[in-house]
Amino acid sequence: MQLTVERLQQIELFIKEHQHARVTELSEHFGVSEPTIRRDLQKLEAMGRIQREHGGAIALTQATPEPPIIHRITESKEEKGRIGEATAHLINDGETIFLGSGTTTQEVARFLDHKKNLTVVTNALNIANQLVSNPDINLIITGGIVRHSEFSMIGHIVEQTLKELRADKVIVSMRAISIKEGLTNADPLETMTDRVIIQFAREVILVADHTKFDKAATGFVASITAVHKIVTDDQTPAHIVQQLRDMNIDVILA
Repeated sequence: MQLTVERLQQIELFIKEHQHARVTELSEHFGVSEPTIRRDLQKLEAMGRIQREHGGAIALTQATPEPPIIHRITESKEEKGRIGEATAHLINDGETIFLGSGTTTQEVARFLDHKKNLTVVTNALNIANQLVSNPDINLIITGGIVRHSEFSMIGHIVEQTLKELRADKVIVSMRAISIKEGLTNADPLETMTDRVIIQFAREVILVADHTKFDKAATGFVASITAVHKIVTDDQTPAHIVQQLRDMNIDVILA
């Protein structure tokens, strides 16, 4: 058993160092059979340590601690702007939408100026501030415990408010996205609130630039199949886009 545990640790380290490894390569390197390596990879994937692919495995990157929203506004600014504009085209006059917190969702809010009779529910103070002066938008702010670093409101009050409302679309961003690990976030209380938000509407639209993919954070929100559409930028790896489309998720490249 000890040998098996040590081998698993060494295989994980090898994959992290090389970012990718084939079964034949691992078999030769560690001096064990290919069926043994496949079983080891299966165990590591179940533990959330790596992501298997045909013939081998790739490293699953842990999402780094997220800096406060005020420091992220300029990150991938051009890509987020394109994502925001493309997402706004998916929103129709007269709809009720939920717009979650984050810098990418704030870009969506910037492109809602010409919508008519739109109802926007949000738990984000920056988005509320963006929309409050628009008379064509019926703005509903959930209330809740303010998470100062994110300008967002989380916790029981948000969750209770959403139980009293209905929306056509939920538009959210996420700390980390992985086909295997799903949608994940770092803050435990925010993760619980996100679980309620994801179930708030018939259609879930995820907005995320390419830096969010193939990563995992500690708090599980939902599987990737909870999402109906993903709006991302054209730097998102083609194999990830194809995998998502193979799962009947509509991927829009902005």
